[in-house]
This record gives sequence, C-alpha cells and structure tokens, in this order.
Amino acid sequence: MLGKFFRKPETENGDRTPPGQYLTNGFPVLTYGPTPDVNQAEWQFRVWGLAQEKTFSWDEFMQMPQQDFTADFHCVTRWSKLDVQWTGVKVTDFMQQLQLESPPTWVMAHCYGGYTTNIPMEDFLREENFFAHTLFGEPLPPDHGGPMRLVIPHLYAWKSAKWINGLEFLGREEPGFWERNGYHHRGEPWAEERYSVH
Repeated sequence: MLGKFFRKPETENGDRTPPGQYLTNGFPVLTYGPTPDVNQAEWQFRVWGLAQEKTFSWDEFMQMPQQDFTADFHCVTRWSKLDVQWTGVKVTDFMQQLQLESPPTWVMAHCYGGYTTNIPMEDFLREENFFAHTLFGEPLPPDHGGPMRLVIPHLYAWKSAKWINGLEFLGREEPGFWERNGYHHRGEPWAEERYSVH
C-alpha cells in the first residue's frame, strides 16, 4: 500500500505533516453508512439550540460572501492530503447571520444521514474554518460530502462533517457519533488526539 497510494512526507513537507501521518497520492473516501443523495434545491441548513432558530436555503447560502481556501487535510486513519483547494463560506461570515441567545461553549454539527460531530466553540470560530461546496474547481461530489460540508483544517477530518445540514449550539459538551464510539472529544492532529482517554 505504501508507495502506490501513500508516501512518507518529504523533508520539505515534514513540518506540515502531523506525527503518524502519511501523504496520500489521491483523496481517499471514508464514510460510515450510505452516502446521502441531496440536491441543492432540497438542501436546507437549520440552526437551533442557544441561537435563534433559523433555516437557510441553498440560494441564501450562496448569497453570503464566497471565498477560495487552500488547506491541508488530515484523517485520523493516518493519511494527509496537502493543499486541498475549496470554495465556500467562512464560518465567521456565516456567524454574522445568527443571533446567539446565550454564549455557547460547544456546537454540534448535524448532517444528512444522521451523522453528528461536536466542536468546541474556540475551535469552531477560527478564521480558517469554512463551509465548502466546491472542491478543486468542481461542485463538491457526494462522496466527499456534497453538496455542502464543514471543513475544520486544524482538527482531524471527522470533525469536517460531510453533508452538513445544521448546527446546534450547546452550553455543555455532548458527544457526536465518533465521540460516542471511542474517538477523542477534540481531535487535534499534532497532539495525535485520535482516541478518547476516558
């Protein structure tokens, strides 16, 4: 497998590749359960919890500021892909559309297909995070989370929720799907926060 699909980081990329990771020659697809089939006309994005409840359509999302992003992508299964090119909406720009009722400490990402993952607010609100609808200049394909996914580049990729359709703002930590099944509550690659210590 090593060599055909994965390679050890070159010296010049060593400072960009977290410990225990190999660089991938492609862009592997890892999914638990069936891939949802959601078209843009049907897609909706709901916000609730410690925020005034609101639902956005695809067109409303596309009216928000759009930006290009280039970010490295690290999977907990030990592969990394450098310089992934996306287009989408910054989390911080999206948050300007919301009214929080009290300060949340966590956010739960909800997705078509029932997947969930939790993210501490201090991680969620970083400037480099975004909602992606385009990958390498093409509409985000369903197997990579299309029509829309969250991308949190500084955490392992299970936090970059595919097929996202909502955010629930929380006042305390609640585990998402993989967090309930033994994964770390935060998932920081450079600290190798792969699995729970509880």
